[in-house]
Amino acid sequence: MVAEDTKSLKVLIAGGGVAGPALAFWLARAGHHVAVAERYPALRATGAQVDLRGQGIEAIAAMGLLDEVRAHLVAEPGVAFVNGSGRRLGAIMANTSGQGKQTLTSEFEIMRGDLVRILHDATKDDVDYRFGLTVEGFDQTQDEVVAHFSDGSDETFDLLVGADGQGSRIRRDVLPEGAEVSWRTGLHMAYWFVPRVASDSDMRETYAAPGGRQIMRRSHNATETQAYFILRDSSAEASAVHRAPVEDQQRFWADRFRGAGWQTQRFVDGMAEAPFFYSQEVLQVRTDTWSTGRVVLLGDAAHCASPYSGMGISGGLVGAYVLAGEVNATPDDLVGALARYDSTLRPFVDEIQAAVKPRLLAFGFPRPRIAVAALQAAFAVACALRIPERIAARATTDRGGAWTLPRYEQASAGPAPRRASAGPAR
Repeated sequence: MVAEDTKSLKVLIAGGGVAGPALAFWLARAGHHVAVAERYPALRATGAQVDLRGQGIEAIAAMGLLDEVRAHLVAEPGVAFVNGSGRRLGAIMANTSGQGKQTLTSEFEIMRGDLVRILHDATKDDVDYRFGLTVEGFDQTQDEVVAHFSDGSDETFDLLVGADGQGSRIRRDVLPEGAEVSWRTGLHMAYWFVPRVASDSDMRETYAAPGGRQIMRRSHNATETQAYFILRDSSAEASAVHRAPVEDQQRFWADRFRGAGWQTQRFVDGMAEAPFFYSQEVLQVRTDTWSTGRVVLLGDAAHCASPYSGMGISGGLVGAYVLAGEVNATPDDLVGALARYDSTLRPFVDEIQAAVKPRLLAFGFPRPRIAVAALQAAFAVACALRIPERIAARATTDRGGAWTLPRYEQASAGPAPRRASAGPAR
Protein backbone atom coordinates (compact mmCIF):
# COMPACT_ATOMS: atom_id res chain seq x y z
CA MET A 1 0.00 0.00 0.00
CA VAL A 2 1.01 3.64 -0.49
CA ALA A 3 2.30 5.07 2.79
CA GLU A 4 0.08 7.65 4.49
CA ASP A 5 2.61 10.42 3.93
CA THR A 6 3.10 9.52 0.26
CA LYS A 7 1.12 10.96 -2.62
CA SER A 8 -1.66 8.83 -4.10
CA LEU A 9 -1.38 9.06 -7.88
CA LYS A 10 -4.06 9.60 -10.49
CA VAL A 11 -3.18 7.21 -13.32
CA LEU A 12 -4.65 6.74 -16.79
CA ILE A 13 -4.03 3.49 -18.64
CA ALA A 14 -4.78 3.46 -22.37
CA GLY A 15 -5.76 -0.10 -23.26
CA GLY A 16 -8.03 -2.62 -21.53
CA GLY A 17 -6.55 -5.89 -22.80
CA VAL A 18 -4.22 -7.90 -20.57
CA ALA A 19 -1.25 -5.73 -19.58
CA GLY A 20 -3.36 -2.63 -18.80
CA PRO A 21 -5.77 -4.29 -16.33
CA ALA A 22 -2.85 -6.22 -14.78
CA LEU A 23 -1.14 -2.91 -14.03
CA ALA A 24 -4.45 -1.45 -12.79
CA PHE A 25 -4.72 -4.38 -10.37
CA TRP A 26 -1.44 -3.55 -8.66
CA LEU A 27 -1.84 0.24 -8.69
CA ALA A 28 -5.41 0.21 -7.34
CA ARG A 29 -4.37 -2.29 -4.67
CA ALA A 30 -1.70 0.22 -3.57
CA GLY A 31 -4.27 2.98 -3.17
CA HIS A 32 -3.83 4.91 -6.43
CA HIS A 33 -6.77 6.22 -8.44
CA VAL A 34 -6.76 4.35 -11.75
CA ALA A 35 -8.78 4.82 -14.94
CA VAL A 36 -8.59 2.51 -17.97
CA ALA A 37 -9.60 3.87 -21.38
CA GLU A 38 -10.57 1.12 -23.83
CA ARG A 39 -11.42 1.93 -27.45
CA TYR A 40 -13.98 -0.86 -27.79
CA PRO A 41 -17.51 -0.09 -26.55
CA ALA A 42 -17.48 -3.07 -24.17
CA LEU A 43 -15.01 -5.48 -22.67
CA ARG A 44 -13.10 -7.05 -25.56
CA ALA A 45 -13.14 -10.59 -24.20
CA THR A 46 -12.36 -12.21 -27.53
CA GLY A 47 -9.29 -13.57 -29.25
CA ALA A 48 -7.51 -16.84 -29.75
CA GLN A 49 -5.71 -19.21 -27.42
CA VAL A 50 -2.73 -17.90 -25.46
CA ASP A 51 -0.38 -19.46 -22.97
CA LEU A 52 1.40 -18.53 -19.79
CA ARG A 53 4.99 -19.56 -19.19
CA GLY A 54 7.80 -19.11 -16.70
CA GLN A 55 7.76 -15.68 -15.11
CA GLY A 56 4.24 -14.99 -16.44
CA ILE A 57 2.88 -17.81 -14.29
CA GLU A 58 4.72 -16.30 -11.32
CA ALA A 59 3.15 -12.89 -11.98
CA ILE A 60 -0.37 -14.37 -12.08
CA ALA A 61 0.36 -16.30 -8.90
CA ALA A 62 1.54 -13.12 -7.17
CA MET A 63 -1.85 -11.59 -8.01
CA GLY A 64 -3.60 -14.50 -6.31
CA LEU A 65 -5.33 -15.43 -9.57
CA LEU A 66 -3.63 -18.73 -10.37
CA ASP A 67 -6.55 -20.89 -9.21
CA GLU A 68 -8.96 -18.81 -11.30
CA VAL A 69 -6.75 -19.23 -14.33
CA ARG A 70 -6.53 -22.98 -13.71
CA ALA A 71 -10.32 -23.17 -13.68
CA HIS A 72 -10.42 -21.82 -17.26
CA LEU A 73 -7.59 -23.79 -18.86
CA VAL A 74 -7.98 -25.24 -22.33
CA ALA A 75 -7.31 -28.95 -22.79
CA GLU A 76 -4.53 -29.29 -25.38
CA PRO A 77 -2.48 -32.48 -24.89
CA GLY A 78 0.05 -31.61 -27.57
CA VAL A 79 0.81 -30.56 -31.15
CA ALA A 80 0.35 -32.95 -34.08
CA PHE A 81 1.85 -32.34 -37.51
CA VAL A 82 -0.18 -33.55 -40.51
CA ASN A 83 0.19 -33.74 -44.28
CA GLY A 84 -2.18 -32.54 -46.99
CA SER A 85 -4.53 -35.49 -46.52
CA GLY A 86 -4.63 -35.06 -42.74
CA ARG A 87 -2.40 -38.03 -41.96
CA ARG A 88 -0.44 -37.49 -38.76
CA LEU A 89 3.32 -37.32 -39.27
CA GLY A 90 4.25 -37.05 -35.62
CA ALA A 91 3.46 -35.16 -32.44
CA ILE A 92 5.06 -33.23 -29.60
CA MET A 93 3.13 -33.82 -26.40
CA ALA A 94 2.72 -31.31 -23.61
CA ASN A 95 4.48 -31.81 -20.30
CA THR A 96 1.69 -31.72 -17.70
CA SER A 97 3.65 -33.47 -14.94
CA GLY A 98 4.28 -30.24 -13.04
CA GLN A 99 8.01 -30.99 -13.25
CA GLY A 100 10.68 -30.15 -15.81
CA LYS A 101 10.37 -28.11 -18.98
CA GLN A 102 7.35 -27.26 -21.09
CA THR A 103 7.17 -27.93 -24.82
CA LEU A 104 5.24 -26.23 -27.66
CA THR A 105 2.05 -26.51 -25.63
CA SER A 106 2.12 -24.90 -22.21
CA GLU A 107 0.45 -26.49 -19.19
CA PHE A 108 -1.29 -23.11 -18.85
CA GLU A 109 -3.23 -22.71 -22.12
CA ILE A 110 -6.15 -20.29 -21.84
CA MET A 111 -8.39 -18.33 -24.18
CA ARG A 112 -7.48 -14.66 -24.32
CA GLY A 113 -11.10 -13.71 -23.64
CA ASP A 114 -11.18 -15.74 -20.43
CA LEU A 115 -7.96 -14.13 -19.20
CA VAL A 116 -9.32 -10.66 -20.01
CA ARG A 117 -12.50 -11.42 -18.04
CA ILE A 118 -10.50 -12.73 -15.07
CA LEU A 119 -8.43 -9.54 -14.92
CA HIS A 120 -11.48 -7.32 -15.38
CA ASP A 121 -13.42 -9.10 -12.63
CA ALA A 122 -10.44 -8.69 -10.30
CA THR A 123 -10.28 -4.91 -10.90
CA LYS A 124 -13.75 -3.66 -11.88
CA ASP A 125 -14.74 -2.62 -8.35
CA ASP A 126 -11.60 -0.51 -7.82
CA VAL A 127 -10.81 0.79 -11.30
CA ASP A 128 -12.70 3.30 -13.47
CA TYR A 129 -13.18 1.54 -16.83
CA ARG A 130 -14.13 3.90 -19.66
CA PHE A 131 -15.22 1.99 -22.75
CA GLY A 132 -15.54 3.44 -26.24
CA LEU A 133 -12.81 5.98 -25.51
CA THR A 134 -9.29 6.45 -26.84
CA VAL A 135 -6.42 8.74 -25.94
CA GLU A 136 -5.80 10.81 -29.07
CA GLY A 137 -2.80 12.67 -27.69
CA PHE A 138 -1.34 14.31 -24.61
CA ASP A 139 0.56 17.32 -23.32
CA GLN A 140 2.71 17.24 -20.24
CA THR A 141 4.67 19.41 -17.86
CA GLN A 142 7.06 18.45 -15.09
CA ASP A 143 4.10 18.08 -12.71
CA GLU A 144 1.25 16.59 -14.77
CA VAL A 145 0.09 15.09 -18.05
CA VAL A 146 -3.09 16.17 -19.83
CA ALA A 147 -4.78 13.45 -21.89
CA HIS A 148 -6.89 14.41 -24.91
CA PHE A 149 -9.72 11.94 -25.41
CA SER A 150 -11.60 10.93 -28.54
CA ASP A 151 -14.83 12.44 -27.19
CA GLY A 152 -13.21 15.88 -27.18
CA SER A 153 -12.62 16.05 -23.44
CA ASP A 154 -9.34 16.64 -21.63
CA GLU A 155 -8.28 15.41 -18.20
CA THR A 156 -5.21 15.80 -16.02
CA PHE A 157 -3.31 12.84 -14.57
CA ASP A 158 -0.07 12.18 -12.75
CA LEU A 159 0.88 9.29 -15.04
CA LEU A 160 -0.24 8.10 -18.48
CA VAL A 161 0.44 4.49 -19.47
CA GLY A 162 0.27 3.39 -23.10
CA ALA A 163 -0.89 -0.24 -23.00
CA ASP A 164 -2.61 0.09 -26.36
CA GLY A 165 -0.99 -2.79 -28.19
CA GLN A 166 1.34 -3.45 -31.09
CA GLY A 167 0.06 -0.44 -33.07
CA SER A 168 0.15 1.92 -30.08
CA ARG A 169 -0.88 5.55 -30.62
CA ILE A 170 0.82 6.62 -27.41
CA ARG A 171 4.13 5.21 -28.63
CA ARG A 172 4.22 7.60 -31.60
CA ASP A 173 4.49 10.54 -29.20
CA VAL A 174 6.85 8.83 -26.77
CA LEU A 175 9.55 7.90 -29.27
CA PRO A 176 12.02 10.36 -30.77
CA GLU A 177 11.18 11.34 -34.34
CA GLY A 178 12.34 8.75 -36.85
CA ALA A 179 12.99 6.07 -34.21
CA GLU A 180 12.78 2.50 -35.55
CA VAL A 181 10.05 0.44 -33.93
CA SER A 182 9.05 -2.64 -35.89
CA TRP A 183 11.27 -5.62 -36.55
CA ARG A 184 9.59 -7.69 -39.23
CA THR A 185 9.69 -11.48 -39.35
CA GLY A 186 8.29 -11.74 -42.89
CA LEU A 187 5.25 -13.62 -41.56
CA HIS A 188 1.56 -12.73 -41.46
CA MET A 189 -1.25 -14.39 -39.55
CA ALA A 190 -5.04 -14.48 -39.57
CA TYR A 191 -7.30 -16.39 -37.21
CA TRP A 192 -11.00 -16.90 -36.60
CA PHE A 193 -13.43 -19.46 -35.17
CA VAL A 194 -15.42 -22.07 -37.08
CA PRO A 195 -17.91 -24.69 -35.81
CA ARG A 196 -16.27 -27.75 -34.34
CA VAL A 197 -16.81 -31.06 -36.15
CA ALA A 198 -16.52 -34.66 -34.97
CA SER A 199 -13.01 -35.10 -36.39
CA ASP A 200 -11.61 -32.15 -34.40
CA SER A 201 -9.69 -33.48 -31.41
CA ASP A 202 -8.18 -31.52 -28.55
CA MET A 203 -4.74 -31.96 -30.13
CA ARG A 204 -3.45 -28.92 -31.97
CA GLU A 205 -2.86 -29.76 -35.64
CA THR A 206 -0.35 -28.00 -37.90
CA TYR A 207 0.02 -28.39 -41.65
CA ALA A 208 2.82 -26.96 -43.84
CA ALA A 209 1.68 -26.18 -47.39
CA PRO A 210 3.76 -25.18 -50.42
CA GLY A 211 4.21 -21.49 -51.06
CA GLY A 212 5.38 -20.55 -47.56
CA ARG A 213 1.98 -21.29 -46.05
CA GLN A 214 0.93 -22.95 -42.82
CA ILE A 215 -2.49 -23.87 -41.39
CA MET A 216 -3.17 -24.58 -37.76
CA ARG A 217 -6.29 -25.87 -36.00
CA ARG A 218 -7.04 -25.79 -32.27
CA SER A 219 -10.31 -26.72 -30.53
CA HIS A 220 -10.92 -24.99 -27.22
CA ASN A 221 -14.44 -26.15 -26.34
CA ALA A 222 -17.18 -28.53 -27.47
CA THR A 223 -18.59 -26.25 -30.18
CA GLU A 224 -15.76 -24.08 -31.56
CA THR A 225 -12.50 -24.59 -33.41
CA GLN A 226 -9.80 -21.98 -34.02
CA ALA A 227 -8.48 -21.70 -37.58
CA TYR A 228 -5.13 -20.04 -38.28
CA PHE A 229 -3.59 -19.16 -41.63
CA ILE A 230 0.10 -18.12 -41.53
CA LEU A 231 1.89 -16.79 -44.60
CA ARG A 232 5.54 -16.10 -45.36
CA ASP A 233 5.47 -12.97 -47.50
CA SER A 234 7.64 -9.84 -47.40
CA SER A 235 5.59 -7.86 -49.93
CA ALA A 236 4.13 -4.42 -49.27
CA GLU A 237 0.70 -5.77 -50.19
CA ALA A 238 0.80 -8.32 -47.38
CA SER A 239 1.86 -5.70 -44.84
CA ALA A 240 -0.88 -3.29 -45.95
CA VAL A 241 -3.80 -5.73 -45.96
CA HIS A 242 -4.15 -5.72 -42.18
CA ARG A 243 -5.38 -2.11 -42.35
CA ALA A 244 -7.95 -2.88 -45.04
CA PRO A 245 -11.69 -3.56 -44.41
CA VAL A 246 -12.36 -7.03 -43.05
CA GLU A 247 -13.98 -8.16 -46.32
CA ASP A 248 -10.78 -7.29 -48.20
CA GLN A 249 -8.66 -9.07 -45.60
CA GLN A 250 -10.74 -12.22 -45.93
CA ARG A 251 -10.52 -12.06 -49.72
CA PHE A 252 -6.73 -11.75 -49.49
CA TRP A 253 -6.39 -14.79 -47.23
CA ALA A 254 -8.82 -16.89 -49.25
CA ASP A 255 -6.93 -16.08 -52.46
CA ARG A 256 -3.49 -16.75 -50.99
CA PHE A 257 -4.53 -20.12 -49.55
CA ARG A 258 -6.53 -21.37 -52.51
CA GLY A 259 -5.56 -24.98 -53.23
CA ALA A 260 -3.37 -25.29 -50.14
CA GLY A 261 -4.86 -28.66 -49.21
CA TRP A 262 -5.95 -30.29 -45.96
CA GLN A 263 -8.97 -28.40 -44.45
CA THR A 264 -8.39 -25.12 -46.29
CA GLN A 265 -11.82 -24.94 -47.90
CA ARG A 266 -13.64 -25.67 -44.63
CA PHE A 267 -11.83 -22.83 -42.91
CA VAL A 268 -12.29 -20.40 -45.80
CA ASP A 269 -16.01 -21.20 -45.92
CA GLY A 270 -16.26 -20.39 -42.21
CA MET A 271 -14.71 -16.92 -42.48
CA ALA A 272 -17.88 -15.00 -43.32
CA GLU A 273 -19.88 -16.37 -40.39
CA ALA A 274 -17.06 -16.27 -37.85
CA PRO A 275 -17.81 -14.32 -34.63
CA PHE A 276 -14.61 -12.35 -35.22
CA PHE A 277 -11.75 -12.23 -37.71
CA TYR A 278 -8.28 -10.98 -36.89
CA SER A 279 -5.42 -10.35 -39.32
CA GLN A 280 -1.96 -9.14 -38.28
CA GLU A 281 1.64 -8.90 -39.31
CA VAL A 282 3.92 -10.98 -37.10
CA LEU A 283 6.50 -8.51 -35.85
CA GLN A 284 8.36 -7.33 -32.80
CA VAL A 285 8.34 -3.86 -31.27
CA ARG A 286 11.94 -2.94 -30.51
CA THR A 287 12.78 0.47 -29.14
CA ASP A 288 15.35 1.94 -26.77
CA THR A 289 12.76 4.30 -25.28
CA TRP A 290 9.83 3.23 -23.10
CA SER A 291 9.01 6.54 -21.43
CA THR A 292 9.16 10.28 -21.67
CA GLY A 293 8.43 12.40 -18.62
CA ARG A 294 5.17 11.14 -17.11
CA VAL A 295 4.21 8.89 -20.03
CA VAL A 296 5.31 5.26 -20.22
CA LEU A 297 4.71 2.27 -22.51
CA LEU A 298 3.65 -1.19 -21.33
CA GLY A 299 3.19 -4.64 -22.86
CA ASP A 300 3.03 -4.98 -26.64
CA ALA A 301 3.14 -1.19 -27.02
CA ALA A 302 6.62 -1.26 -25.48
CA HIS A 303 8.07 -4.62 -26.46
CA CYS A 304 5.79 -6.87 -28.51
CA ALA A 305 7.75 -10.12 -28.79
CA SER A 306 5.51 -11.70 -31.49
CA PRO A 307 3.36 -14.84 -31.13
CA TYR A 308 6.38 -16.98 -31.99
CA SER A 309 8.16 -15.94 -28.81
CA GLY A 310 5.58 -17.79 -26.72
CA MET A 311 5.99 -15.02 -24.13
CA GLY A 312 3.79 -12.19 -25.40
CA ILE A 313 1.08 -12.49 -22.73
CA SER A 314 3.59 -13.43 -20.04
CA GLY A 315 5.73 -10.44 -21.02
CA GLY A 316 2.80 -8.08 -20.53
CA LEU A 317 1.96 -9.53 -17.12
CA VAL A 318 5.57 -9.35 -15.98
CA GLY A 319 5.93 -5.79 -17.29
CA ALA A 320 2.82 -4.71 -15.37
CA TYR A 321 4.17 -6.29 -12.19
CA VAL A 322 7.54 -4.53 -12.51
CA LEU A 323 6.12 -1.13 -13.52
CA ALA A 324 3.68 -1.15 -10.61
CA GLY A 325 6.38 -2.28 -8.21
CA GLU A 326 8.67 0.59 -9.15
CA VAL A 327 5.89 3.22 -9.17
CA ASN A 328 4.60 2.03 -5.81
CA ALA A 329 8.13 2.15 -4.38
CA THR A 330 8.61 5.86 -5.20
CA PRO A 331 5.32 7.48 -6.28
CA ASP A 332 6.86 10.89 -5.51
CA ASP A 333 9.69 10.21 -7.98
CA LEU A 334 8.12 8.95 -11.20
CA VAL A 335 11.20 9.76 -13.26
CA GLY A 336 13.26 7.47 -11.07
CA ALA A 337 10.53 4.81 -11.02
CA LEU A 338 10.25 4.72 -14.81
CA ALA A 339 14.03 4.57 -15.18
CA ARG A 340 14.16 1.58 -12.82
CA TYR A 341 11.27 -0.07 -14.70
CA ASP A 342 13.36 0.12 -17.86
CA SER A 343 16.62 -1.10 -16.34
CA THR A 344 14.92 -3.93 -14.43
CA LEU A 345 12.69 -5.26 -17.20
CA ARG A 346 14.85 -4.78 -20.29
CA PRO A 347 17.12 -7.83 -19.74
CA PHE A 348 13.98 -9.99 -19.58
CA VAL A 349 12.55 -8.40 -22.74
CA ASP A 350 15.83 -8.78 -24.60
CA GLU A 351 15.84 -12.48 -23.72
CA ILE A 352 12.29 -13.24 -24.88
CA GLN A 353 12.68 -11.25 -28.09
CA ALA A 354 15.98 -12.96 -28.93
CA ALA A 355 14.15 -16.32 -28.80
CA VAL A 356 12.58 -15.51 -32.18
CA LYS A 357 15.07 -16.63 -34.85
CA PRO A 358 14.30 -15.42 -38.41
CA ARG A 359 16.13 -18.29 -40.14
CA LEU A 360 14.42 -20.88 -37.99
CA LEU A 361 11.01 -19.35 -38.75
CA ALA A 362 11.74 -19.37 -42.49
CA PHE A 363 12.75 -23.03 -42.26
CA GLY A 364 9.22 -23.87 -41.11
CA PHE A 365 7.66 -22.14 -44.13
CA PRO A 366 9.31 -23.63 -47.25
CA ARG A 367 7.97 -22.51 -50.62
CA PRO A 368 8.83 -25.33 -53.11
CA ARG A 369 6.59 -28.39 -52.95
CA ILE A 370 9.63 -30.67 -52.81
CA ALA A 371 10.99 -28.75 -49.83
CA VAL A 372 7.66 -29.18 -48.00
CA ALA A 373 7.74 -32.93 -48.68
CA ALA A 374 11.32 -33.14 -47.41
CA LEU A 375 10.41 -31.20 -44.27
CA GLN A 376 7.46 -33.49 -43.57
CA ALA A 377 9.53 -36.65 -44.10
CA ALA A 378 12.32 -35.40 -41.87
CA PHE A 379 9.89 -34.44 -39.19
CA ALA A 380 8.15 -37.83 -39.23
CA VAL A 381 11.51 -39.56 -38.63
CA ALA A 382 12.54 -37.06 -35.97
CA CYS A 383 9.24 -37.44 -34.10
CA ALA A 384 9.69 -41.20 -34.02
CA LEU A 385 12.99 -40.56 -32.24
CA ARG A 386 11.41 -37.87 -30.00
CA ILE A 387 14.03 -35.37 -31.15
CA PRO A 388 11.63 -32.40 -31.65
CA GLU A 389 10.19 -32.88 -28.17
CA ARG A 390 13.61 -32.43 -26.59
CA ILE A 391 14.45 -29.46 -28.83
CA ALA A 392 11.08 -27.79 -28.16
CA ALA A 393 11.57 -28.12 -24.42
CA ARG A 394 14.91 -26.36 -24.61
CA ALA A 395 13.67 -23.68 -27.01
CA THR A 396 10.28 -22.74 -25.59
CA THR A 397 10.46 -22.88 -21.81
CA ASP A 398 11.49 -20.07 -19.46
CA ARG A 399 12.36 -17.78 -22.35
CA GLY A 400 13.16 -15.13 -19.79
CA GLY A 401 16.29 -17.13 -19.05
CA ALA A 402 17.83 -16.71 -15.63
CA TRP A 403 15.97 -13.43 -15.06
CA THR A 404 13.92 -13.68 -11.88
CA LEU A 405 10.77 -11.82 -10.95
CA PRO A 406 11.70 -9.07 -8.46
CA ARG A 407 10.09 -9.02 -5.04
CA TYR A 408 8.10 -5.92 -4.16
CA GLU A 409 5.97 -5.14 -1.15
CA GLN A 410 2.92 -5.34 -3.44
CA ALA A 411 3.47 -9.11 -3.76
CA SER A 412 3.41 -10.01 -0.08
CA ALA A 413 2.66 -13.65 -0.87
CA GLY A 414 5.78 -13.81 -3.07
CA PRO A 415 6.14 -15.28 -6.54
CA ALA A 416 4.99 -18.82 -7.22
CA PRO A 417 7.45 -21.61 -7.96
CA ARG A 418 8.74 -21.61 -11.53
CA ARG A 419 6.50 -24.58 -12.36
CA ALA A 420 3.08 -25.47 -10.97
CA SER A 421 0.69 -28.29 -11.74
CA ALA A 422 -2.12 -27.07 -13.95
CA GLY A 423 -4.78 -29.31 -12.48
CA PRO A 424 -7.79 -30.41 -14.50
CA ALA A 425 -8.47 -28.56 -17.74
CA ARG A 426 -11.96 -27.76 -18.84
